Amino acid sequence: MRLKEDINPLLLQVFRGVVWVYSLLTFLPWYLLSGVGASLQRAKRVKARSASGRLAGPYRAVNVTQRLASTLHPACDTLDKVISEEDEPQPNGKVFKKVILGEYQWLSYEEAYQAAVRFGSGLAALGQRPQYNIAIFCETRAEWIVAAQACFMNNFPLVTLYSTLGGPAIAHGLNETEVTHIITSKDLLQTRLKAILLEVPRLQHIIVVDDKPTAWPGFPRGIMVHNMASVQELGAKAENMSRPRIQPIPSSIAVIMYTSGSTGIPKGVMISHSNLIAGITGMAERIPNLDETDTYIGYLPLAHVLELSAELVCVSHGCRIGYSSPQTLADQSTKIKKGSKGDTSVLKPTLMAAVPEIMDRIYKNVMTKVEEMSRLQRTLFVLAYNYKMEQISKGYSTPLCDRLVFRKVRSLLGGRTRVLLSGGAPLSAATQRFMNICFCCPVGQGYGLTETCGAGTISEMWDYSTGRVGAPLVCSEITLKDWEEGGYHSTDKPHPRGEILIGGPNVTMGYYKNESKNREDFFVDEAGQRWFCTGDIGEFHPDGCLKIIDRKKDLVKLQAGEYVSLGKVEAVLKNCPFIDNICAYANSDQSYVISFVVPNQKQLLGLAEQRGIRGSWEEICNNPEMEREVLRIITEAAVGAKLEKFEIPRKVRLSAEPWTPETGLVTDAFKLKRKELKTHYQDDIERMYGGK
Repeated sequence: MRLKEDINPLLLQVFRGVVWVYSLLTFLPWYLLSGVGASLQRAKRVKARSASGRLAGPYRAVNVTQRLASTLHPACDTLDKVISEEDEPQPNGKVFKKVILGEYQWLSYEEAYQAAVRFGSGLAALGQRPQYNIAIFCETRAEWIVAAQACFMNNFPLVTLYSTLGGPAIAHGLNETEVTHIITSKDLLQTRLKAILLEVPRLQHIIVVDDKPTAWPGFPRGIMVHNMASVQELGAKAENMSRPRIQPIPSSIAVIMYTSGSTGIPKGVMISHSNLIAGITGMAERIPNLDETDTYIGYLPLAHVLELSAELVCVSHGCRIGYSSPQTLADQSTKIKKGSKGDTSVLKPTLMAAVPEIMDRIYKNVMTKVEEMSRLQRTLFVLAYNYKMEQISKGYSTPLCDRLVFRKVRSLLGGRTRVLLSGGAPLSAATQRFMNICFCCPVGQGYGLTETCGAGTISEMWDYSTGRVGAPLVCSEITLKDWEEGGYHSTDKPHPRGEILIGGPNVTMGYYKNESKNREDFFVDEAGQRWFCTGDIGEFHPDGCLKIIDRKKDLVKLQAGEYVSLGKVEAVLKNCPFIDNICAYANSDQSYVISFVVPNQKQLLGLAEQRGIRGSWEEICNNPEMEREVLRIITEAAVGAKLEKFEIPRKVRLSAEPWTPETGLVTDAFKLKRKELKTHYQDDIERMYGGK
């Protein structure tokens, strides 16, 4: 999407003339020296083909048409062997608790390995047994990954729980997996875990990763609380270190990962060592030149398969990992004192994963700052942006624009980022292109689920197309299953369409203690290949790349028979500058769509001032005139994006409260929890459909 060029037409022609002359003088030497020709050929090549020759697939990456990849190295078939293969620096990620961050403190791989060995030995001394589950309920930090490696080494299946889950969901996961030991942090112990301890009768040991305090009064009888350091000291004793370690085999369960619960009670997904090894093998193949010179910033929940897989990829290649949080990520983050530096400025990462919600925020924040620039600055930015967009679409780079115009924007993420990977939900084409241009690096979209170890597809770094998630990874194959109700078929023109089914060694063992759901979502074909039915609808393009176009659960049939994809409506409207978040909703017995919107505070307050509307933030959001104004803006955006008339929301409810994982209305990956949102806004639904 080009930015509007608000400039005198004559000056615009002069600018274009100068650019044409510059391009003419520099193009040939740049083309010959940069090797861009090979990159262009690679970007345009066919990336995947149907192994069967049928339009439905299965589609495989062209370099694994005969056999899918399952291991990084022949000898590395379980996760306990990943960290012991390397000896490169890894960060501890220690930061001050409040708002001014200190320098990173680093652990070598050898130090991290020894810490994991001692911790695993200490857990065994506390009675944790191989093949018996142990839980981790902790924020993303270095201690999380060290504890995980300790469990992998000793064949302790690791139960992961999101740190934002509510009490009932936490108790459900702990009781279902029958854990006796749990690893947590001081904050989570006090704020979430302590209140439900009486509901988890099997729990005996709580290990807190923080150093202090050493005494923990006020806990139910029968529960012992330990510090991580004291458990490591226990494990370091000669009699404990000498105990034989029962190592896992590839089919052993490595992780029971509880989903974020976007559709109800979280389900535990059983992931074997071989599943995760296959998944990180596929991911690593799509990130070129990974080595110990790379630095990855970890801030997404490690209980989410995207973050865990990304960090395991980095560990397997000796990269440095520095830890952060969404509240301390950038200089402008909420917990960073004004004038001090956020984690990206200190760490200067080369690799970063993000969910679309965070990228959308960056996009809107930068565009807000562009609007505040002087007219000359804004004009230069827009001209450079549109010029670079044209060049990127041809596969060319723009080093002069990058240095003179986009360097300051690029510095928001530290200035050294070479790969940005988006996953967890669809990323809009406008946001993806914006990140490509302003952060001067490829922005790859990935597609995968907890049930496939997060591995399915990732777009190649040379592919600058938008709106697609790339070709199948070398560990996966994808087939399309016709969905009659939605009208999607593999024979559709111009592209075959259908429900996405993922097969390969990365497809997990199924749901923990949930055989009925396993029979519904998983199956094994006649060749012994395991498959997962995703519920997502995709289409394959001629070069073998996949595009996600719908989701079965998001499809609603209106009263007159039209099908509306709520996810499609939301994806289109989230790029509107007045919207921070949106949930589209429709009842099948009604004839129109409604929506709930978290408005952008700065934009809405500016609009309220123009209309002479005053009051608190909540009063402004509840003002009927403001609802009408936002609905008008949404409608204009929907028409501009060519939504069908029946897809455009007819009524809107503005929410003064943002939707965060803490409110329970979105998951940790910021996916909408439709069931919870429906309950939360039930009165408004009845009002907007004429019930009140």
